[in-house]
Amino acid sequence: MKLEKGDKKLIRAWAFYDWANSAYALVISSAIFPIFFEKVTNRNGNDQLHFLGLTFKNTELYSYGLSLSFLVVAFLSPILSSLADYSGDKKKFMKFYTYLGAFSTMMLFFFKGPETVWLGLLFSILASIGFWGSLVFYNAFLPEIAYEEQQDKVSAIGFAYGYVGSVLLMIFNLTMILHPEWYGIKDGTLPARISFLSVGIWWLVFSQYTFRILPDNIYDEIPPKRKGFLLKGFKDLQNVFNELIHYDRLKKFLMSFFLYSFAAQTIFYVAGLFGSKELGLPSGKLIMTILVIQIVGIFGALVFSKISGFIGNIKALQVILAIWIGITIGAYLLNKNNPNVDIHFYILAGFVGMVMGSIQALSRSTYSKMIPEDTQQHATYFSFYDFSEKIAIVLGTFSFGALEAITGSMKSAVLLMSFVFLLSMIILQFIRDKK
Repeated sequence: MKLEKGDKKLIRAWAFYDWANSAYALVISSAIFPIFFEKVTNRNGNDQLHFLGLTFKNTELYSYGLSLSFLVVAFLSPILSSLADYSGDKKKFMKFYTYLGAFSTMMLFFFKGPETVWLGLLFSILASIGFWGSLVFYNAFLPEIAYEEQQDKVSAIGFAYGYVGSVLLMIFNLTMILHPEWYGIKDGTLPARISFLSVGIWWLVFSQYTFRILPDNIYDEIPPKRKGFLLKGFKDLQNVFNELIHYDRLKKFLMSFFLYSFAAQTIFYVAGLFGSKELGLPSGKLIMTILVIQIVGIFGALVFSKISGFIGNIKALQVILAIWIGITIGAYLLNKNNPNVDIHFYILAGFVGMVMGSIQALSRSTYSKMIPEDTQQHATYFSFYDFSEKIAIVLGTFSFGALEAITGSMKSAVLLMSFVFLLSMIILQFIRDKK
């Protein structure tokens, strides 16, 4: 039985994919895997790794792998999503990326140290490609399963599902890491490795409900012939790019989105490093901080979806950006010699959680509303959205590291982010809002 657009069951099935995949974002991208990678590749204070005939610092090599995965997704997704629009079957592509990400995450179980660093890098890159690649097609379903007036709420519900699911699995993994004796585990690396395995299984199992309910081909299009298929994909990309130039609101929004993604995503990925290196906070407190960000993010996404209903999406985004500016200035003023620096850091982390979830949810629904109503190329349009975000992350993290290298402090890089937020806020001011 085919469910109609706006149907609650269809919307719930779509949002449930956030529940399935968000454990990857928390455990692998943010909390456990980066710390695990740094610790198991550091032997007796030696953080040097030999890879492909070259020598790297372990964290440096990890960053390169992460950047590579974002670049691959950024440049592949416009092509593949254009093909998905042309064939009309986004779910097939979404499944491919999901299975690539889930099975690659499971393979991280076999990464134990410097001897298997190639395995850790390879499958962390493939898992990242799978995660971000699947989101291109997942996001493209939003305007097809929900009406415009529903999309703010539906997008926020998806993020809320994701935060709840990821936190539940994270709590289980944390008990295993902090108290391995409860599970009879003696190998020091095993708890973290089991957590990687659990994330892959969680992602694979819970995504099946989404795949069972989402339509295969919503527009009932006839798949094209193989001949000229790839060339047609490039032609569609060029056509959509030419269209974007002529949609003033959409063009300005993408400019602002690129800038605040540059800053917000960078802060999210380096928050733990900032707390550890700049403030000297212990790992246990940093992991709890990331949990705080996730939990508060549930409420932030839902609260700002309500606020946008009263003041409009653009003004709501400007309020969020104003809070981000306050966060970056507050982080710049933190002093590790202050006895209460950990409390101040937690407060800032709470605000990060509130605006991180809300800015992601509201950005997705705002962009969805700005896509031309007469187009069926939703995946292609969302690939530009995804491309902007991924390139912003690559440039943002690179700029953060470069500025730290030049000045010797992360604080100068944090201050730069406040100016980026301000600029993106100013650009939004020139967009005429549409409630």
